[in-house]
Amino acid sequence: MHQDSDIANLQNLPPGELGLPILGQTLQFLFDRKFAEKQYAKYGAISKTSLLGRPTVFMIGSEAAEFVLSSHMDSFSWKEGWPDNFKMLLGESLFLQDGEEHRRNRRLMMPAFHGQALAGYFSTMEEITQRYLAKWTEKGEFNWFDEFKKLTFEIASQLLIGANAGDDVERLSKLFTTLTNGLFAVVPFNLPFTSMGKALKARDRLLQHITQVVQERQQNPTNDVLSMLVQAQDEDGGRFSVEELKAQAMLMLFAGHETTTSMLTWFCLELGRHPQVLERARQEQRLLAKTGELNLEQLGQMPYLDQIFQEIERLRPPVGGGFRGVVKPFEFNGYHVPKGWLVLYSIMITHKQKDIYSNPDQFDPDRFSSDRQEHKQKPFSLIGFGGGARICMGIAFAKLEMKIIASHLLRNYQWEVLPSQNLEPFPIPTLRPKDGLKVKFQPLT
Repeated sequence: MHQDSDIANLQNLPPGELGLPILGQTLQFLFDRKFAEKQYAKYGAISKTSLLGRPTVFMIGSEAAEFVLSSHMDSFSWKEGWPDNFKMLLGESLFLQDGEEHRRNRRLMMPAFHGQALAGYFSTMEEITQRYLAKWTEKGEFNWFDEFKKLTFEIASQLLIGANAGDDVERLSKLFTTLTNGLFAVVPFNLPFTSMGKALKARDRLLQHITQVVQERQQNPTNDVLSMLVQAQDEDGGRFSVEELKAQAMLMLFAGHETTTSMLTWFCLELGRHPQVLERARQEQRLLAKTGELNLEQLGQMPYLDQIFQEIERLRPPVGGGFRGVVKPFEFNGYHVPKGWLVLYSIMITHKQKDIYSNPDQFDPDRFSSDRQEHKQKPFSLIGFGGGARICMGIAFAKLEMKIIASHLLRNYQWEVLPSQNLEPFPIPTLRPKDGLKVKFQPLT
């Protein structure tokens, strides 16, 4: 009888094609940027394909996102989902943990990203930002994506692992770029000339740096997240091992600057393209500036800036989707998905659902205004930072940093997007304009 029900289930798999043996539809997935969109248009919220020899389902839209990220999250594993490249390059950090191990480690790390701790990061974020603004004024013209990468890396380095990157910021930031290029390497062979080979070499150099920093923090804790983790204890008095500390430090540095770089670059590009939005954002800042210097309290009084960042998150999410491994078979929309399959949920397409967002391809921060709030029509319609119990732990850290940088830009500087560059969105490893956004930058007169 049991066998009969298995056969019935297999007949009730989601619609779609598995493609060629072994390769499946991997090539279409890698080289056709609209592949997931086409699947969604053809089959709806759930469809099947095969990627690198593994049967895979696309799950798309708010209901699918809620299912994966929240209501049925125990059917899914992060560790079994993300490609091996991630495990090799980013280590066994919080990102790739599941169940009790993940809950324990998240509990230990949480205090460093909230409340009191967060308030303590303001002055460092601002001080580093001011230094870069002065440097950019001197430069006049530059590639903003590269510059934001250095700025956000320096902030992450200082606050998350207590390492004053200083002269090293350029070298370390470049090593991270090389490492990041290996995350989606199509040919994951460790040879000197492949993306993966170069990425593994960069990882080893970064780990040398991180190991040294971890040892310093153990000897001499300072006022940063890594020092809090060195001292953190769970209920049973357990602490993080050196290997765990290294993996978490690596993850924090990676996650702590990649996604904010992407969002800040798009923020400046979209405001450069929409002068009326820029003017309204400046007006909000001018009024606040009359009450004094930028401070934490003011950051909580910027509804229009919040809307702009929500719209950047929706239209230009840094990461287009997420992988999960199916560890418990499940049913969704009447279809059966077996254990061992891979699930890919789409952030990008979920953010463009026509029944939720009017003119979804248009940049329109007003869709998040208090009288419209389009994303509130259905839960899990805005998921750039994830959602549910595993929502991005650094979300408040990222928003604090982006708002400090944006506030200073809006109050005191102007920029012009230079001609003759390719600004098409390029998705890997995080969404950026193809040529990285070349601008002419100067103080407001």
